[in-house]
Amino acid sequence: MPASKYKPLSDLMDLLMDAVCIVDTDGRFVYLSAASDHIFGYSAAEMLGKPMLDLIHPEDRERTEAMARQINEGQPMNGFENRYIRKDGSVAHVRWSARWSEADQVRIAVAHDITGRKREESVQKALYQISEAAHTADDLAGLYRLTHGIIAGLLPADNFFIALYDESNDEVSFPYFVDEYDEQPAPMSLNSEALCAEVIRTGCSLLLTAEATERDVGRVVIGTNSLDWLGVPLKNQQQTIGALVVQTYAGDIHYNDADKELLQFVSTQVASAMLRKQLHARLLYAAGHDALTGLANRALFQDRLQGIMARVRREHARFALLYIDLDNFKDVNDEHGHGVGDQLLQEVARRLRSCIRESDTIARFGGDEFVVLLDSIVLSNHASNVARKIDAALTVPFDLNGQQLQIRPSIGVAVYPEHGDNETDLLRYADEAMYASKRRGG
Repeated sequence: MPASKYKPLSDLMDLLMDAVCIVDTDGRFVYLSAASDHIFGYSAAEMLGKPMLDLIHPEDRERTEAMARQINEGQPMNGFENRYIRKDGSVAHVRWSARWSEADQVRIAVAHDITGRKREESVQKALYQISEAAHTADDLAGLYRLTHGIIAGLLPADNFFIALYDESNDEVSFPYFVDEYDEQPAPMSLNSEALCAEVIRTGCSLLLTAEATERDVGRVVIGTNSLDWLGVPLKNQQQTIGALVVQTYAGDIHYNDADKELLQFVSTQVASAMLRKQLHARLLYAAGHDALTGLANRALFQDRLQGIMARVRREHARFALLYIDLDNFKDVNDEHGHGVGDQLLQEVARRLRSCIRESDTIARFGGDEFVVLLDSIVLSNHASNVARKIDAALTVPFDLNGQQLQIRPSIGVAVYPEHGDNETDLLRYADEAMYASKRRGG
């Protein structure tokens, strides 16, 4: 139907904040009022003659077609919501009321822009989800994954990473990095020319579009050059602790100033959630580890021992305990002071770690007593082999503050189930074996 038929009403319709749209039987726009400009991002002239479905978000096309068929069959519709892709690539959320005109063979509809409301709802939902994630995530890695998913619900985030700044080492690291082209980068200095380092240094958000990137070729992204790049600082009060970054390589996906404001707003909650999770992790670590050596303490050791005991009973497997005492350690404290003694214990802990697998556990039981939990050994002599390895490592002289110190460990070994079928008996056997070794001179 010719658009001229509707011109006498156009001046009045153009005053409306909502857009009046008329679509023919082929689903093509034949009339749009002036409000269509700010709702869809196209002028009325650009949209005339275009199929309606070409502008609809791909995920909403099927249900929009189904609704259009119902309207064409004479069922008026009010309150239907779908999404359109604007000319600049952003998404417009629209609520429709429409009906079919049998006489004119057209569908007449009124479009109300609800993008702002949807964005506010999405932000509030995201803030709640981030707060929940801080409590439900098992660890920081889990929180990063949840954060990625939450941000992806707000804007395109297929390529997303978190950069964190460690002031003590002057190092920017990337604990979470998801990208369709590049692998997780190595840590870098804060003075790096990378865009994420610039965001952290300045504490300011940064948006680069494809056009801006072409004009400013000096800007450095990590890895493959992206078309659009958006980074916002993660701030703890006045201190910037890192950055959130999204980037896109697709020509039909773009970021704008509204996205920058949205991500910056959300980042404040993300930073708070990360700090809460970091504090929780530090408290958990402190509760289960020795403050001096960083080894497991007695409580964490008991917890792991009980877990392994339950498993090996089900699987009819073996494990072993090594009880270690440093001979004449008291003499080191008396002759050289407790400061040197503490350094010696820290160095002993480091050497012990080098002797075992990652799946094994070392605990400091107090003073100069250590216990090693060897998980899943095959033969009993495997434990003896580890004991000899530890003995060799600890008998090498220690260079502490320019002083050469020599110690000798006494080591007792207990193997499950040969030397006990419960925690108490195994620890007692290993302890007694250690003292027997000490009486023999280590």
